[in-house]
Amino acid sequence: MITKNKEDKLIEIYFYICEKFEKDLQYCCQRFSNNNEPEFTDQEIMTIYLYAIHQEQRFKCKQIHGFANDYLRSWFPKLPSYSAFNNRLNRLSDAFIHLVRPLLAEFIPKDCSTEFSLLDSLPIITCSGKRAGKVAPELTDKGYCSTKGMYYYGSKLHALAFHHKGHLPFPEDLLLTPASENDLNLFKQAWGNIINRTFFGDKIYNHADFFSQIASSQNAVMLTPVKAVKGQSEREKQFDKAANDLFSTAVSVVRQPIESLFNWLIEKTDFQRASKVRSTKGLIVHVFGKIAAAFIYLIF
Repeated sequence: MITKNKEDKLIEIYFYICEKFEKDLQYCCQRFSNNNEPEFTDQEIMTIYLYAIHQEQRFKCKQIHGFANDYLRSWFPKLPSYSAFNNRLNRLSDAFIHLVRPLLAEFIPKDCSTEFSLLDSLPIITCSGKRAGKVAPELTDKGYCSTKGMYYYGSKLHALAFHHKGHLPFPEDLLLTPASENDLNLFKQAWGNIINRTFFGDKIYNHADFFSQIASSQNAVMLTPVKAVKGQSEREKQFDKAANDLFSTAVSVVRQPIESLFNWLIEKTDFQRASKVRSTKGLIVHVFGKIAAAFIYLIF
């Protein structure tokens, strides 16, 4: 039994999912068999998954199914076994990706700055770097996290977020790549054509030639902490040290909230640890399903 307030939120989530499913999500998981209209619908699976994470802090699929079986059986009488539920959930991986996009696009806070964007990436860890990871080879490989000072096997979530003064930055786009993907290369491929924007990134985005080019052609500027010049003498370093330190501190202060955004997502969904994932589709659900669960509160 759940409280009346939680019942209302369950209904809200279900109707939102049904609306999005009717509009476009159904095309991400169409069935071309005689079982194209199952008794337990895809909308119900997505609703249970999002509700259990968002409202009940149940992060593992087995916990989510167990909660639904114990407390939501009257709402979902056709709930299948855990194995069937998990298989059906993984088939909805593309639907979760397409669900995140409207959640971010439709609910951007009005006071967000669309002129300033923050950049960063977060490791999604499937196993430690000491082991040879074999899960989801299309999306995982070995990488290094400089923040944590560790090698790991898994993926990397890249975030481009609008600056939101006094609040957490709001994601504009989120992309998942193998762990070894360089942040600068990803920026060039995915976000290098954005015009009239000032970006704040860490030192890995320090590439004078590339950003000089887009500054002149697209009026886009990248601001990063000052990176040491190879071969520079100690005298030259000390001459510019005060100015460089002040500039680096100013950039870091503006960029720091995106790290708070990642910490908030981890606290709400525990999505950084993906050691229980066993397939590519499972990894996509683990990441984008939990991101959707974190931001689903925006519909209320």
